[in-house]
Amino acid sequence: MDPLKDVARIIRSKNAGPTKLTLDVLFDDEAGFRRGVAALDASEVARAFGRDIGAVTVTAYLPAFALKIVMDRPQVAGAPGDRDIYGAQQHGPLLDVMV
Repeated sequence: MDPLKDVARIIRSKNAGPTKLTLDVLFDDEAGFRRGVAALDASEVARAFGRDIGAVTVTAYLPAFALKIVMDRPQVAGAPGDRDIYGAQQHGPLLDVMV
């Protein structure tokens, strides 16, 4: 097994509206994609981010070798105390997940 950051080509995050965060994980090939699908289910993502499993959705898209993860933001984007208004720095917990 290897850390996701060594298997995926792109790991990024951004807002999906003011209350949702979306993370994209893109792979170079089907082998890497299959490893990601096997390791990154909703329970593993919820564990990595400290969220309830019901707040996480993982969708696999084979033609693009991509995973789309959607979860609730811990607070509304732009609210007082929001540390990342664009949601662009939220993918860190995925980097070291073993796949």
